[in-house]
Amino acid sequence: ELSPQEYFSSLQAGRASLAYFSHNGSPGAQPFLERIEDSTEALHDYGISVVKVICPKEDVSRYCRKENAVRKAYLFRGNVLIREFPTDALFDVNSIVANILFALLFNEVKYVETLADLQNIENALKGRSNMVFAYVPATGTAEHRAVMEAAFVYGTVHQFVLTTEATLLKDTGDEPDVSSARLLFCHCQRATDLAQPCRRTAMEQALTMLNIHRHLKLMGAPLVTEVAEDPEKVSTVHLQLGLPLVFILSQKETYEADRRTAEFVAWKLLGKAGVALLSRDLVDLNILLRSNVALKTPDERVPIKYLILEDTDEVITLVENKSEVKQIQKEEEEDEEDEDEKDNDDQDIQDDQVVEAVSRDKKRELPLEQILALTEDTFHSAVLEASRTVVLFYASWEAVSLAVLRSYIEVADHLKGTRGVLLSRVNCWDWPDLCKKENVIQFPTIKIYEKGERSMMYNGMWGTEELTSFIMLSRVSCPLKLATIDEAEGYLRGEFPSELSPYQHTSFLGVFSTATSEAREAFEEAGNILSGHVTMGMYFEDDALAFSRKYALSPPALLLARRGGQSMEGITLTKKSVQDMVRMIRDELLDIFPEITVQNLPRYLQLRKPFLILFSDGGIGEMESKEMLKLAKGRPQQAFVACWLNLKKTPVGRGVLKAYFATLPSLPVLIWVNLHAGGQVFKFPSEQPITEMNVLSWLEKLKAGLEIPSSTLSEEDWKPPLPAYDFLQMMETAMPELPLHTSHDHGDTPAQHQLESPGGDTAIQEEPSQETKTEKVMSPGRDLRGTAPRLAAREKQGKRHSEL
Repeated sequence: ELSPQEYFSSLQAGRASLAYFSHNGSPGAQPFLERIEDSTEALHDYGISVVKVICPKEDVSRYCRKENAVRKAYLFRGNVLIREFPTDALFDVNSIVANILFALLFNEVKYVETLADLQNIENALKGRSNMVFAYVPATGTAEHRAVMEAAFVYGTVHQFVLTTEATLLKDTGDEPDVSSARLLFCHCQRATDLAQPCRRTAMEQALTMLNIHRHLKLMGAPLVTEVAEDPEKVSTVHLQLGLPLVFILSQKETYEADRRTAEFVAWKLLGKAGVALLSRDLVDLNILLRSNVALKTPDERVPIKYLILEDTDEVITLVENKSEVKQIQKEEEEDEEDEDEKDNDDQDIQDDQVVEAVSRDKKRELPLEQILALTEDTFHSAVLEASRTVVLFYASWEAVSLAVLRSYIEVADHLKGTRGVLLSRVNCWDWPDLCKKENVIQFPTIKIYEKGERSMMYNGMWGTEELTSFIMLSRVSCPLKLATIDEAEGYLRGEFPSELSPYQHTSFLGVFSTATSEAREAFEEAGNILSGHVTMGMYFEDDALAFSRKYALSPPALLLARRGGQSMEGITLTKKSVQDMVRMIRDELLDIFPEITVQNLPRYLQLRKPFLILFSDGGIGEMESKEMLKLAKGRPQQAFVACWLNLKKTPVGRGVLKAYFATLPSLPVLIWVNLHAGGQVFKFPSEQPITEMNVLSWLEKLKAGLEIPSSTLSEEDWKPPLPAYDFLQMMETAMPELPLHTSHDHGDTPAQHQLESPGGDTAIQEEPSQETKTEKVMSPGRDLRGTAPRLAAREKQGKRHSEL
C-alpha cells in the first residue's frame, strides 16, 4: 500500500506492476481488493508486483479522480501505462492472471477474429517457426490463463495465436464442441509449399498448463527416433510422459520404405505415442521370424511385445485402443485431484449455450443506429405517429434478449428504407412500468402496433428470416379482400400484392358465395389469428361461383397455391368453425416430405407422430426421393411424418445418430423413431433398397412386433446439467436474522399462460392477475429469469462472477 507519490517514484524500467487507486472508505472496493490479494502470489511468479495506491482526499489527478476509483485497475511497465482494466473484467484469479499476461505478451500472442488473419500469420511462419493456435470460448477463464502462462514460457520458441471466434475451428478438419477450449499445434516450420496449410495436431486433453506443457514437449520431440541399441534400454520423451513407444523393425534392404512407413505412422500417432525405427540386427533371430512391429509401454515391468501386423491401420488401432483405457484412468485420477483443489468448480461450467455465445461476443458493440430507443415519454407518441411500429421489449442483462437483439439488428438492415415501418426497442430494465402496462410478461417480446388500432404479438422463431417475414406479412390485411378475378389470379401466382412476393411460399385463397356467410366469417377470423404467419386472400364477388368452377370447386372452397402458383390444390370447406379452419391451414403449410432443419423441427414435433426419417450426407438420390414421396402421399397423413435430414446442412444430425447408435451407420440410413411413445429406434435393413413396397413391408413387421429395436431412448427429462440458483436461499443464508418464508414448492407453481405458437393450437391470452404475476416471478420458470443477479452478486461477487 503506497501513496501516489511513493508508487510513481518506485517504478523501475522494464518491471511490470498492477496498480489499484483507491480512496479510503470507497464503497464496493473490498470484493475487488480481496480478488487482487488472492492473485498476488500468482502474479509475483511472473515478476509482476501488485500495489494498492491510497489517494488523498484532495488529490484529483487522473488516476485518483472519483469516477476512476473503484472501477479501474492499471497495468504499468516501468512508468508507461500498458492497459487499464475495468474491475469487473478481473473477477477471479484466473481472469486477473490471464488478462494481465495477455496485455504484457502482446507480441508473443496474436489475437485473430477472421480466417484470413489466421492464414496470413500461418503463411508468414511457414519454413521459419511453428504456431500454437488456441480457441477459448471466453477470455478470463482458466483455459485462457493456461494458454497465457504457456506463452510466457514458450512464446520465444513458438508463435502463439488466440481466438474466441468459434467459426475459426471449422478449418481444423473435425467437428469440435465450441463450448470447450481447444489447442492445436501447427507444424509450419516443416511446411515448404505456401499453397498447402500447415499440418495440425490437436491436443485431446483439457486445456491446463500441465497438459499444454506436455503437448508442446511431445511436439518438440523427433518425429521418428532411429534406435541402434537394445530396445529394452531405450528411453524417449514419450515413455517419460507416460505414452507407449512403437518400434518399426527395419533392415538395410528396405530402409527407405521402412523410414517412410515409420513417418506415416508417427504423424498419425503424434501426441499419442512415439515411433522408433529399430534395426533387425539388434533383435534375437527367433523373434524376427514372427514380428515386424514392437510395442514398449511406459511400465518398465511389462516386457516389450513383438507382433506381426498386416498394415499401418492395425498399428494405429493397437495404440489408440490401449491409450484409451490408460487415458480414462488418468483423467479419473486428475478429476479426483481437481475435486480436492477446487471449491465446487463445476458451478463455473457454462451450461447455457445462448449465454455462452452472448458472453463470447460481449466485446462487440451492437450497431443500434437504425433502431429507435423508446422511453416512457416517447413510447405512445411513436406508436401513434408511425403507421406500423415494431417494438422489441427486452432486458439488457438477459442473454436471450441480447441474442434476439442481434437478429433484430439484421432485420433492420433488411427493412432499411421500407415505408411505413418503424423498428424500435424498449429496455424493460430501465422502464419496468412501461413494460408492465404493455403486458410484457417474458423477455424478449416483440409486438407490432398499428396506428391507433390493436397490437399483435410475435410468437415465432427468433431468426432474422422469420422475423422479417412476419413483419412484412403483417403489413397486408389477412385475409386480403380481392375485388376482381384478375386480382385473384395474380394473387395465386404470387404477383399480388407485389411487396409480399419475396416472403410467401404458400398462398391461401378462400372463395365464397353470398350464401356462405358463416364460412366466410370463420375464414376472416382465422385470418386475424394467423396474420403475419401466412398470406390469405378472399374472393366473394358476384362471379365467385364461375371462378370456383374453373378449379372444379364449389363455394365455400379453399385454393392453395404453392411456390408462386407452380402447384395448385383445391379443398372444399366442410368444417366451418374458426379453430378447425386455423388447424387445417397450419397443417397445409407443412410439406408432404419435408427436410428437417433446426428451424422447422418444432412444427413437426408438435404433431406428436412417429418419424420415418432418412438421414443423408448431402442431397438424397432421385430414386429415394421419389419412393419416399410416394410413401408420404400414399399413407394416411395422420400415421407418421415421412421426412429427411441433410447432415451437411444440419450437422447436429450426427449428434442425433450418435444418440441412436453406438457407432455411426453408413449413410443414407432410414430410421423409424417414436419420440412420444417408448422411444424405440428401428433401422431399416441396409441390404434392402429403399422402395415404397420394401418400407411398407418393414413397417408391417414393426407393427407386428417382429423387429428388434436398435436402441431405446432414455425417458429422463431433458434438464439443465446444473441446478438453478435458489436466490431466496442465498439471501436466507447470508442474513439468517431475516428469514424468508415465501419460498414455493415446485409442485405449487401456477400453470403458465399458453401463447399462440406457429405450429400449435391457439389459446386465449388472459391478462394475468397481480397474484399470478407475483407467483410467476417466484416460480422456477425462466419467464423473468435473471432479475435477481444483483441480489446474489453481494454474496457471490468473488467466485461466481462469470455466471452472474
